Amino acid sequence: MGRAELLEGKMSTQDPSDLWSRSDGEAELLQDLGWYHGNLTRHAAEALLLSNGCDGSYLLRDSNETTGLYSLSVRAKDSVKHFHVEYTGYSFKFGFNEFSSLKDFVKHFANQPLIGSETGTLMVLKHPYPRKVEEPSIYESVRVHTAMQTGRTENDLVPTAPSLGTKEGYLTKQGGLVKTWKTRWFTLHRNELKYYKDQMSPEPIRILDLTECSAVQFDYSQERVNCFCLVFPFRTFYLCAKTGVEADEWIKILRWKLSQIRKQLNQGEGTIRSRSFIFE
Repeated sequence: MGRAELLEGKMSTQDPSDLWSRSDGEAELLQDLGWYHGNLTRHAAEALLLSNGCDGSYLLRDSNETTGLYSLSVRAKDSVKHFHVEYTGYSFKFGFNEFSSLKDFVKHFANQPLIGSETGTLMVLKHPYPRKVEEPSIYESVRVHTAMQTGRTENDLVPTAPSLGTKEGYLTKQGGLVKTWKTRWFTLHRNELKYYKDQMSPEPIRILDLTECSAVQFDYSQERVNCFCLVFPFRTFYLCAKTGVEADEWIKILRWKLSQIRKQLNQGEGTIRSRSFIFE
């Protein structure tokens, strides 16, 4: 009897890490799943899928929220969406499906299922992203290495990286000069919010630099529901989502982006102040 067959008869309420990681040969090992990435962070998952993956690439990783909860990260065009996979103690739940074994769970993905998010994006899970990738053991030789006397210290070595946190979907936008409302396809990537005529348009109508945005908030001044606005020095953009939940999701991730931008700016100002102090 194989490990997968034994697993189907031995599902219990034990912790999923025990069930999926036992080395006695009686259970299917989660580590044997080539597209399970363990404790890979959300940021790293997005970086991997956006840089090396393609539309329909996906991977499974641990969720940092609670034990028994996993995250399926899926690339959809230029964004990455994250979905919960829950181990209940008896089965694995994903979307509207429930699987009694790891074998059935994996078989479901082998059939390239179609899933849809709350924003209306449809994704076919086509390409599992591997945990292990062959890499060349080739390194460049250092030919020039000169220490520069700039006055900088270890306090100036502040690690920074652009926040990823991607999102996409249709929103209804109010025009600038003519106050009519039109539905546009929006994508959020790094510090840029782009909107297109529709999802298939290759070039954006406009790119908004979020480093120039001062606030994101719900708006009740329009004769529409589920509206929010982005405040820029040159204009306030009014947007509406289909549902209140979707509007709340956009506001939360946009506010998170602004908080990350402010942190980076504060770190930069701290570096400038420390340099000034050195030269004084």
